[in-house]
Amino acid sequence: MFDIGWSELVVIAVVALIAIGPKELPGVLRMVGQWMGKARRMAAEFQGQFQEAMREAEMADLKKSFDEVREAATGITSGGIMTSLEKDVSDALQIDKPVDAQVASAIDAPVTPTTPAAPTPETFVEAEAHAATTSEPLAITSEVKPESAPAQGAPPAQPDVLKDARAS
Repeated sequence: MFDIGWSELVVIAVVALIAIGPKELPGVLRMVGQWMGKARRMAAEFQGQFQEAMREAEMADLKKSFDEVREAATGITSGGIMTSLEKDVSDALQIDKPVDAQVASAIDAPVTPTTPAAPTPETFVEAEAHAATTSEPLAITSEVKPESAPAQGAPPAQPDVLKDARAS
């Protein structure tokens, strides 16, 4: 703390012995020791309060970050993505309950089969227009490959392959 060596302490002790006197010197030394003890206790108390304040500040920071994480987690689960996904999945898994009135009426209504309508002249006109613009047939055709002389040891030729020719 202070840079006082033994020689300085000896000089202070000699001056105190001469100035105070040998009779009162033990009482003065006791009083100086008490003051030093009080100063050390006050310093220790100040240091303890300072460290406690630092711990409280750290705890406040930790609490603040914990609260932020909790808010983020509850924001995701309570009104956010997870809740809407859970609701959608649970609604989709409920087979017994119809979603709304239209679906309920469609489920309860009897289904009657219908026959397709007869082709109209516009249908034939569209087919003829398609045939005139493209050279692709609208039927399944067989593709014929020209035959070549098989080489020695070659496997026999494959039969004609049918291909589906679709108009695009």
